[in-house]
Amino acid sequence: MTLHKEGLKIILITFLILAVLSLLVSRFIGLQYLRYFFYAGFSIEFLWTVSFFRVPKRKVNSGNNNILSSADGEVVVIEETFEKEFYNEKRIQVSVFMSPFNVHVNLYPFNGEVVYTKYHPGKFLFAKNPKSSELNERNSLVVQNDKGQSVLIRQIAGVMARRIISYAKIGDTAKQGGEFGIIRFGSRVDFFLPLDAEVKVKIGDKVKAQRTVIGEFK
Repeated sequence: MTLHKEGLKIILITFLILAVLSLLVSRFIGLQYLRYFFYAGFSIEFLWTVSFFRVPKRKVNSGNNNILSSADGEVVVIEETFEKEFYNEKRIQVSVFMSPFNVHVNLYPFNGEVVYTKYHPGKFLFAKNPKSSELNERNSLVVQNDKGQSVLIRQIAGVMARRIISYAKIGDTAKQGGEFGIIRFGSRVDFFLPLDAEVKVKIGDKVKAQRTVIGEFK
């Protein structure tokens, strides 16, 4: 396991703030048990911050027809919907909710080429809210394989998430399991699959990026 480069500055700032707070606690709080209470809280906060930016090493569940999850989390939506940003047609939407305790790195679901990207400013509704897909701050990208099959992937900010980072640019080569971005502090990722794709997950399933097949191309 490694730490994501986007988290190094935040981890350092968190450490310095907590160190200063610990010094203040040691100086101004006389009750020993109360000092230990604060120290424990500071330690938990620091460990959580470090763990949020963890990047686990995993073997990619490779497959030409496999559409892998781009995120760790829980499947909260599987439905046929009209996708109007890029396709203007009906697609199968599969949504993965990422809690603050999940790995938040986002990875390409299959090999192909990035053919579309667009950032949308917006609100910060709870990411499980169905309206968050269209109202929240979000970033969309479309990956197309060599057969012309494609999936729109939408990174969505949540209540805690205040920054979506995407490295994907039009014309980039998408490598299955390769990183394309990260969302900071709790969020959601939507996938818009072709109608003939075979969905391999169900509501409530826990999925892992690079490992879980959420669907298969026909």
